Amino acid sequence: MLNISGIHEGFVLDHIQAGMSLRIYHDLKLDQLDCTVAIIQNAKSNKMGKKDIIKVECPVHALDLDILGFIDHRITVNVIKDDKIVEKKELHLPQEIHNVISCKNPRCITSIEQELDQIFLLTDAANKVYRCKYCEAKFKN
Repeated sequence: MLNISGIHEGFVLDHIQAGMSLRIYHDLKLDQLDCTVAIIQNAKSNKMGKKDIIKVECPVHALDLDILGFIDHRITVNVIKDDKIVEKKELHLPQEIHNVISCKNPRCITSIEQELDQIFLLTDAANKVYRCKYCEAKFKN
């Protein structure tokens, strides 16, 4: 039987699309934090059929909600303090994202100037379309 203990302070990412937890783990750079992380994949869900869950025991300020909102704004973020859920954060598509995706335009300044941040701006929320701040190349999430 699977037994993953509760966490004292941290957050639980719930309702992650099945199979997406490892991408989220890497994109949020959870491997670089000195904290306990539990990844549960393909858990049964009445709402989704199957889902992934990530439990992280560290202060919630270590979580970049913009990156998470870009990946999937339907993920539930439960903030845990003193072993209890004290807040549920709602995610939104961020208006601007930094260094999450890279511009594919070979003529973009970011291809030449490697130290420039990769900045994308949301231009069409309905279709989740972002454009490079520098060359306006499109990225559809």
